[in-house]
Amino acid sequence: MIEIFRKYLDLDWVLFLATLPLLAFGLVTMSSFTADQYHFDRQLIWIAISLAVFLLCSFVDWRFLRRSGMIASLYLIFIVVLSSLFVLGTVAKGAKSWFMIGGAGVEPADFMRIVMIAMLAKYFSRRHVEIAHIRHIIVSGLYALVPFILILLQPDFGSAIIIFFIWLGLIMVSGVSKKHLFAVVAIGVLSFSLAWLFVFQPYQKDRIKTFIHPLADVRGAGYNAFQSTIAVGSGQFFGKGVGYGTQSRLKFLPEYQTDFIFAAFAEEWGFFGVILVILLFGLIIWRLFANAFLAASNFETLFSVGVAIYIMSHFIIHVGMNIGLLPVTGLPLPFMSYGGSHLLTEFIGLGIVSGMRRYSLVFHREDVHNEFVGPQ
Repeated sequence: MIEIFRKYLDLDWVLFLATLPLLAFGLVTMSSFTADQYHFDRQLIWIAISLAVFLLCSFVDWRFLRRSGMIASLYLIFIVVLSSLFVLGTVAKGAKSWFMIGGAGVEPADFMRIVMIAMLAKYFSRRHVEIAHIRHIIVSGLYALVPFILILLQPDFGSAIIIFFIWLGLIMVSGVSKKHLFAVVAIGVLSFSLAWLFVFQPYQKDRIKTFIHPLADVRGAGYNAFQSTIAVGSGQFFGKGVGYGTQSRLKFLPEYQTDFIFAAFAEEWGFFGVILVILLFGLIIWRLFANAFLAASNFETLFSVGVAIYIMSHFIIHVGMNIGLLPVTGLPLPFMSYGGSHLLTEFIGLGIVSGMRRYSLVFHREDVHNEFVGPQ
């Protein structure tokens, strides 16, 4: 009984509890306050499943992920799954990114991000001493390039760019040299140029053009971004009140349950609510880095940092496109936007970090005991 109680105490409850207000904010924002509560009801189910998965993952000993064969197998399985989308996937919003399973859409690209974090954490954890060598940047880049291309071809630019940021963030944390970082940036610019010429669909090019000239076509490609900035600005300091956001409730702001939930929330809660959201995300990121600092090995450290980069990238890009600073990419806001795949993936990532924390704490307690008492 005492051992079970200790296991519960070793979970990162601060990390877990910080997500609950964000989940509540998302539910209230997407609620229609009428008899038709389609998004609200389905999101409740996904939240219940995700929280259960978090607790389940928190009690798993994840040291088996340190084995190269396990990580490589997961990576290859998800590469096959992503490839099969082109044959078996369902087209939604112009992208073939989904499998329909029992009436629910599952997006494999979401789960690929966690596998990618684990893959890169494993690779860099074994080569951190010699990470300055260019070959490790090239090899790790190839690991990230395969899913990046498969996701980009769906086409899903938003999810592909998250894969890129996970890779870029982890190589920077791992100690890449400045000249190699410059080479990475040059490769990124070249890749973007090639994607613009041969990969991007016309509507994706329109979104990027709209970013450069946001008011050039407010009735066409720039409509969503324009309405989003109006919603954010009209919230002022304390907002219009829950359920009284005119941009979202009157349908001027499309996709306000998903791609533009930050704008819908800001309109109803105002600057005060936005500060609360930023503080909660800051608390989550802080806990992830704190867990990375206490990790039992380099693999756990890099995995925790990778999850932090994943959530930060999502948050920055989503908020940026909602306030007109970044192109509209269709990325959800973690914990708040409607959707099961991304929510489940986020809690899997947090649950794995919390599970790693349990045996990391045991590892550090044994170190402290040995220092002051001596080994048994």
